[in-house]
Amino acid sequence: MKVTLIIMILLSCNFISAQEKYLMEGEKRLKNIKMLTTEGENAEAYFSFDGKKIIYQSTSGDLQCDQIFTMNFDGSDKKLVSTGKGRTTCAYYYPDGDKILYASTHHFNEDCPPPPDRSKGYVWKLYDEFDIFMANADGSNLVQLTNSGKYDAEATISPRGDKIVFTSLRDGDPELYLMNLDGSEQTRLTFEKGYDGGAFFSADGSKIVFRASRPKTEKELEDYNELVNDGLVRPTNLEIFVMDTDGKNMQQITDLKAASFAPFFHPDGKRIIFSSNYGSKDRREFNLFMINIDGTGLEQITFNPTFDGFPMFSPDGKYLIFGSNRFNLNPNDTNIFIAEWIDDIN
Repeated sequence: MKVTLIIMILLSCNFISAQEKYLMEGEKRLKNIKMLTTEGENAEAYFSFDGKKIIYQSTSGDLQCDQIFTMNFDGSDKKLVSTGKGRTTCAYYYPDGDKILYASTHHFNEDCPPPPDRSKGYVWKLYDEFDIFMANADGSNLVQLTNSGKYDAEATISPRGDKIVFTSLRDGDPELYLMNLDGSEQTRLTFEKGYDGGAFFSADGSKIVFRASRPKTEKELEDYNELVNDGLVRPTNLEIFVMDTDGKNMQQITDLKAASFAPFFHPDGKRIIFSSNYGSKDRREFNLFMINIDGTGLEQITFNPTFDGFPMFSPDGKYLIFGSNRFNLNPNDTNIFIAEWIDDIN
């Protein structure tokens, strides 16, 4: 009786079974979740275009700030592919899989840049030292693609294999820009007051989804302008937007009045998955949500009382990769998880 009672209690907890020990109750679209990293701060894990490799950023081991790593789909063969110097962010594979893209500060200073001043609350630092680099998949043959003297980062590549979208502070406001795969023809896409960033292309390369702030009141504008002048952004009120790849037909998809970020298209191009603290009692609690491209059908995907973010579908839509604080061995860890995606739950 005692053994049976213990089993019943365990099965009623947040994990469903031994096989689904990383699954939270209510996460009906995920199954067979696997933890791909086990320690440190790991985030922004993105598939290669053939779905076989993963590139991500990590502060682990002796590292003092984020560097870029690659690993196989199953988490094996982890390799450092950035220089190990400065701070890096926002890595992505080129469509051919032979080259990678990431932003780094190493060419200005080999040390980690200082953390943002949090005396003004929770803010992100948009370091002027960030530039975007291209390299071979093993990190060799590093080539600098941007040199604006201001923050250039958050770069991703179109599945069409022709364009890179990225965020830059070069014109005094964090806006989205396009450039060719070799860094040529850098052109501005967005022009509205507010931070625009974290952009990704749809699977057919026809649209771009991104996060944005739109300060409107005098108080919001004053706070925003003061922070941006210092290279800072307050990410507490971000909504999800979609536009054509030329910047036209921009539409606001969410109106959650929350911190919504890291949007990514489902391969069908009709839905967007993203992370948000919408509906959370604690503003630090983030979960994954999905919404139709027309703003209808909001659905909560994960139910984690800590943090889930940076979701990305595999190119075939069969898997979802994301960063999470769930089941950490250490309180400050963020790890990379991969799950099978259940599209039809009827």
